[in-house]
Amino acid sequence: MSNLFSRIKDTVKADLHEVLDQKERKNPIALLNQYLREAELETEKVRKLVERQNQLKDQFRREYHQAVELAEKRKYQAGVANKAGEAELEAFASQEQAQYEERAARLQEAMVHAGEQQLELERKYEEMKHKLKDMQIRRLELMGRENVSRANHKMNQVLDNNDFSNKAYSKFTEMETYLDHLEHQVNSSYYRNTIDGRIAQLEKELKTKEASNS
Repeated sequence: MSNLFSRIKDTVKADLHEVLDQKERKNPIALLNQYLREAELETEKVRKLVERQNQLKDQFRREYHQAVELAEKRKYQAGVANKAGEAELEAFASQEQAQYEERAARLQEAMVHAGEQQLELERKYEEMKHKLKDMQIRRLELMGRENVSRANHKMNQVLDNNDFSNKAYSKFTEMETYLDHLEHQVNSSYYRNTIDGRIAQLEKELKTKEASNS
């Protein structure tokens, strides 16, 4: 049964990788944008961890100084009790002093360790930011190359496509034919109007001449 589940799991993983490969081939920019969004989210998580680690280091520092102050306070109180002959009170203050000193030592060690961890987190965070910026620049470069490639492809289609060339040539021929026809109509109208005007003028002159003769 476990072998069956393993085969099913491997099959699902293989199908998923195939889908991702097809998606990457179809639209590499979209997949790169998805990777960048994921990288940005992870980088933001690390930034919050760095801030949290810094807060923890500050908290360790406060606790350490507080423990040192209380140890010094109990040490002074033990000295006062000793001078006063209060053995029981002196013993209690000395015990408290030892506990605070032990706590201060632990806190000092934790504070140093937290500082080292913070430096490591900050180093990794800076490295992640640099890698993220490099990915963003690579996306711009890829987008630029893709844009040029698409533009060249479109221009090559226009320049090399015979159908487009034939359509364009046919359109120019159609326009030239239309302009010739329009010019012919204008000329015909001009000459027709000119002839009609001349005939009308001749008829008027003939009528005037006939009236004079009669």
